Order: sequence, then structure tokens, then C-alpha cells
Amino acid sequence: MVNLKDSRVVITGMGAITPVGLNVADFWQGLTAGRSGVGPITQFDASQHPTQIAASVDGFDPTEYVDRRVARRMARFTQFALAATHQALQDAELDLTREDQTRVGVEIGSAVGGIGVIEEQSLRLRDGGPRRINPIYVPSVIINIASCHIAVLLGIKGPASAPVAACATGVVAIGEATRRLQRGDVDVMIAGGAESAMTPLAVVAFSRLGALSTRNDEPEKACRPFDADRDGTVMGEGAAIIVLETLEHALRRGAPIQAEVVGYGFTEDAYHIAAPEPRGDGAARAMSLALADAGLSPEEIGYICAHGTGTVLNDPSETAAIKTAFGEAAYRVPISANKSMIGHLFGAAGSISVITAVKVIQEGIIPPTINLDNPDPECDLDYVPNVARQATVDAAIANAFGFGGQNATLAVKKFES
Repeated sequence: MVNLKDSRVVITGMGAITPVGLNVADFWQGLTAGRSGVGPITQFDASQHPTQIAASVDGFDPTEYVDRRVARRMARFTQFALAATHQALQDAELDLTREDQTRVGVEIGSAVGGIGVIEEQSLRLRDGGPRRINPIYVPSVIINIASCHIAVLLGIKGPASAPVAACATGVVAIGEATRRLQRGDVDVMIAGGAESAMTPLAVVAFSRLGALSTRNDEPEKACRPFDADRDGTVMGEGAAIIVLETLEHALRRGAPIQAEVVGYGFTEDAYHIAAPEPRGDGAARAMSLALADAGLSPEEIGYICAHGTGTVLNDPSETAAIKTAFGEAAYRVPISANKSMIGHLFGAAGSISVITAVKVIQEGIIPPTINLDNPDPECDLDYVPNVARQATVDAAIANAFGFGGQNATLAVKKFES
């Protein structure tokens, strides 16, 4: 039996498509500057909708990464995933043609997949009949198709999978990819999440759940994690992909090692299908499991990238969970919520938080939680309000929680040989 503790896993490359930047460098600059990517919805006429704002990805051109004909066969979430994968591979200085491609895998998930194509094709069927349906409709919308497109285009012949854990998906993808590497199934994994759900139906559906902010007149101030005046999250879109390798493989090829993945926790609330457990029990267990897996104490964690949605229920629940998992250390650890700037990327939210945690370790800067002007008394931890902070961080965790009661935490730390 493989001893997972003997198998170290490192991050060698990262790629991102986000509402504040179309690569990791621009994303990080926007995040640390406290720049909001939220604005009026432009993809459709939202003037009659309760929520008329979102964090959209602007200026993205898939043909920078793939032939136009191929791009047209992909839903937007797949285009994002492919673009971020190309960036991550370039960042990792990894030429897959020089690898045993049966020892390379893909683990890229999504919460809702090609919902935009589903909505569009449903209207075509209603208005024009069966012959109006695109013949490649099915392979453009299923959630595993991002992983499979990437495998086909890059010649990857190891496992190609697509975890679905609602808004915990991005962390689960990286955590499960780490497990494959620790078991010795593969040498390299491309992992993360991708999402694009900016459609009339999706926006209305989340709004009807009471999940979205209706602060339409001041979109940049709409997402307010841990603030007493918060009224919901903001829908975002994008992708965040990382390259993971066994340490042995990374060292053998002289890879640029950026951080080490040291812990992973994944739990279920078993409480409610759309609301978090108020005391944060499942979320606390995910954090505690990740810390135990990493062999780290709460006092050794220098930063938490919070799930921090800005919804009425999530923020006090996550605060309670951090207090349970961290004890007195909860009051000393800096915490911030990137959703205040980039909105909620759903299936990609967890993986962009992992990239955030890695950049904090690399750069020694903690991005702020913007719009935190009137702290909720129930949310009384250090949420780094409004201004970035210099800090030396050797280890960090990223939280991601999703509908259905799913909770995932990933622990990363500075690489030491």
C-alpha cells in the first residue's frame, strides 16, 4: 500500500481567467489593488431583473489559445478552462510532448457546465423546432467536456475527470488530483475549475434563491463579505487552473516549484440543500482535516482565503467555523475574501482561492476584503478590510463551500527542499 505521507506534491504552474485580469499577474495586481470587477450585466438585457450586475470577463478571445473552428464547438466555460490551462503549462515550463502522457491527468470541474448553451438551444427548439438544434449540443455542455477537450487537444492519456461539488468544486478538483499523485497513479495533474453562467435564466434562478445582491446602483460596492449591510453575492465567471506534480518528477525536470500542497479536507454538512449549517460544523471539520493532513497547527497558518460570499447566511457560518477549527488563533490569523472584487466564480471559486493563497505566500501581500465598511458583530475576525497588508506567510488555507452542504479546504505552504 502506498504511504501518502511519503509522496510530496508541488505546484509548478498557474493560470487564470478572471473579471479583474486575464492571467495570474493581472489578477493579482487587481486583487491587491482592491479593484472591483463588478459592473452592469452586458450579456443580455437585465433591466427587468431584480439583479442587474455581475463580475464578467471582458476582452477574452479564445482564438488566442485555439483555432476558431474548435473554439466554436466549446461552451464558454471550456474556453476559459483551455486558456487557463495553456497559461499554467507555460508557467510550469512543461512540454507535454516530452512526457509519458499516460502519466499525465486532468481534473477540471464546474458547478453548472454549459448552462448558456442549454438555455440558448432550448429557445431554438421552442422557436424553430428540432432541426434548429446544434448537432454538437451534448458534447458542448456536459461538465466533463472541459477536461476531455484539454486531454484531446494536448494528447493527455491519463485520467481525465470532472468533479462536481457546487461551489466547492475548484478545491475538490485540486485535492483529488493531489490524491492521484500521492497514490502514484500519475506524475502530473492539471487541475482546477471553470465557470460561465451569465445567462438570463441562471441570474434569475440565483436571484430567486435570495443569493444575489440587488445593489444595482453601485455595483462596485455590491459584494460586501462580512459587512453588516451585505445583501448577497455577485455572480462571476472565469477559470483557475494549476499544474501539480510529484516532487520527484518536478525536481527531475528542474521545474519552477511555486508551493507545496500539504493538506486537504472534504466534508458534508448533512443539514440543508441550500443553506450552510449555522455553526459551521462541516466547514470547521474540513479545515481541521486539512490541517491534520498537513501536520500543521492553527498557529502555523498565516492566511485564510475565505469562501466569503457576502450572503446573509454564509459569512457568520464561516466565521463560526474558523473559530471552531482555529480556537484562539482565529483572532490572530488574517483572512480575506476575493469575491468582494471578482464575484463568485462558482465551480472556479475554490481554485482561484488556491491561487490567491499561493500568491500570498510568494509575494508577502495579503489582498483586502473590499467594501467592509460596517463589520457585522457576528463576523469579528481579522478580515483585512479595504487595504492590502504586507505579511510574511509560510502556510495558508483556501476554503470553498457549496450548495448541498459541501465543504472543502486545501492547505498550501512555502516549498522547502
